Amino acid sequence: MKLRWFAWFFFSLIAGLVQAQGASMNTPKAECENLMSQALPFAYQMLEKHGKFFPYGQALSTSGSVVAVGATDSRTSPSSAELIKLLKSAFSAGARDGQYKATALIYDAKIALPSTGAKTDAIIVSLNHRENYSVQVFIPYRLKNGKALYSNEIFSQQGEGDIFK
Repeated sequence: MKLRWFAWFFFSLIAGLVQAQGASMNTPKAECENLMSQALPFAYQMLEKHGKFFPYGQALSTSGSVVAVGATDSRTSPSSAELIKLLKSAFSAGARDGQYKATALIYDAKIALPSTGAKTDAIIVSLNHRENYSVQVFIPYRLKNGKALYSNEIFSQQGEGDIFK
């Protein structure tokens, strides 16, 4: 189980390095995969250290650099749903202003596994690209003795396409 996750993560990391070295992988899918490979390590770190994480975002600027996108609220601890809404609003504003080529919203949620319907925790990565590419990637996991154990049942589905309208 861990070996399969490691292979997937290693492939994503290599794809990101190849992209960074200027290889011609500039399709919307490849740019989103590169963005995801750079955004995910923070979620893994937070799960290992704290067993949870708050929603966060990263974007691929039109110049090709990956930037963090934050969301704040006047309250001390807004809900995850409120943070997701704020991040989507920030992404949409950046998209309208022509600042971003792609966005990645990363959050934690309960999902039903497609194979069994069993409920599990998952890291969800919602990816959107200005060239009409949108996908959600689901990385199921469970916590055991303070450690995150990742499932080999990573899957994706069509995204909402709600950032670049």
